[in-house]
Amino acid sequence: MKRRDFLFTVPLLAALTAAPALAQDIQDRTIKFGYFVNAESPVGHGVRKFAEIVAAKSGGKLKVREFPAAQLGNENQQQSALIAGTQEMAAPGSPQLVGAVKEFGLLDFPYIVSTLPQADALLDGPFGQSLLKTLPAKGIVGLGYFENGFRHVTNSKRPVKGLADLDGLKIRVQLNPVFIDTFRAFKTNPVPLGFGELYTALETKAVDAQENPLPNIVTTKFYEVQKYLSLTGHVYGNNIILMSKKFWDKLSATEQKIISEAMTEAIAYQRKISREQLAKGLDDLKAAGMQIDDVAQSEKDKMREISKPITEKFMTQYDAETVKLFKTELERIQKL
Repeated sequence: MKRRDFLFTVPLLAALTAAPALAQDIQDRTIKFGYFVNAESPVGHGVRKFAEIVAAKSGGKLKVREFPAAQLGNENQQQSALIAGTQEMAAPGSPQLVGAVKEFGLLDFPYIVSTLPQADALLDGPFGQSLLKTLPAKGIVGLGYFENGFRHVTNSKRPVKGLADLDGLKIRVQLNPVFIDTFRAFKTNPVPLGFGELYTALETKAVDAQENPLPNIVTTKFYEVQKYLSLTGHVYGNNIILMSKKFWDKLSATEQKIISEAMTEAIAYQRKISREQLAKGLDDLKAAGMQIDDVAQSEKDKMREISKPITEKFMTQYDAETVKLFKTELERIQKL
C-alpha cells in the first residue's frame, strides 16, 4: 500500500467506525409537542422549524408531532403530563410556571422592558437562564424562550385610551397572581381563564376584554368578537419551551445535543417570524374592522406607578438572590 493510500484509508476507516456508534446513539422517538395558540402563530412556526431541524440532524429518527390550540389539554394538564412523562414537550407562557417556581412571576411585572432588544437580553442572559435552571427539580427541563411579544388590551365595550377607561371591565387574565393583582389595581374585574377557553368566553360575553400580543390576537381571530384594541404594551410575554425531565433523562448525550442545538436555531427563527407578524399585525387588525387606540406614555407611566406596590409586594415573596440578579439585569439592559 502506498503511503498516500494509507493516509487516506486511516481517517476513512475511523469515520466508518465512528458513524455506526453515532447512529446507535440516536433511537427512533416521537416527541409530542403541545402548545396553546393557533398553528399559524409565531409559536407554531417555531415548533415546526424545531421539528424540521431535529429531523435533519437525527436522520429522521427523532420526530416531532405538533399539537396546537390546547389539543393536549389546558396549561395545567399539559404541565402535569410533562412531569408524568406522558407528554414530551410544551410551550406555556411564564405565568403558568409560577406554581412550580414562583420567581417566574418576575417576568410578568408590568413595564420592566420597553424594547425587544431589552427583552432578548433579559431572557437570554444570566437572569432568564437562572430561572430555567430551577426547573429540573420540578420534573421539567427548560430549553429556552419563544417570543410572545408585548401584550395589549382588547375589549368589546368601549375605546380604552388610558387608565380611567379600564375601570369596570371584566377582563380575562392569565392564571398568575401578578396579573390578577395588577389588573385589580387598574380597577378592572380580572377573571383567570386558560387560553383555550378564551375565545368562547369573549364570544358569549362572559368576559368583556382580554390582553395578548398582536400575533395572538390576529391568528386566534379575536377581532371577530372584540371591537377595540388599545396599545398598552404593559407586559412582554414569552413562551418557555419545556421538555419532560423523564423523557430528557432517557435521551443519549447525542440526542440531547441535537435537541439543544435545534432549539437554539428554532428560537432565533421564531423570534424573527414574531417580529415580522408584529409589523403587519396592526394593518391586519385595521382591515378586520378593529378600532385601534394608542395609549400615551403618560398613561403608561400612571399604570406603572399604580403597579409598583404590587411588584414590590411580590418581590418580598421571592428568593432574595434571584431578585438581586433580576434588579442587576434590569439596570444592565436599560441602555439597549
